Amino acid sequence: MNIEDKVKRIVAALEDIKGRDITVLDTSRLTSLFERMVIASGDSNRQTRALADNVREKMKAAGEYVGNTEGEDSGDWVLLDLGDVIVHVMLPAVRAHYNLEELWGAGQAARARHIQADH
Repeated sequence: MNIEDKVKRIVAALEDIKGRDITVLDTSRLTSLFERMVIASGDSNRQTRALADNVREKMKAAGEYVGNTEGEDSGDWVLLDLGDVIVHVMLPAVRAHYNLEELWGAGQAARARHIQADH
């Protein structure tokens, strides 16, 4: 699966569970560790865990690599390692505090895009 199809599948999985403010960052010029970062918000710890779980299950079902998951105990910030894509699911206050979009250079509007999956 190419990177764009993988990102669309991830975004669709987040939208299934009503993830909010989904942003995709192209990190390919910033690091060799991964090509994209997907950031989404959930309204509660329970929802952030459900969002992460849905992404993990959809990617496994597609036969894609699913590495470690961090942060599920608290649910404030859940990180999924999907190889060339890293997914962060965060409570809004945690997301605002850490501001990953700014940290990863998304101040340049061309790098960050809010996207909708094709249904």
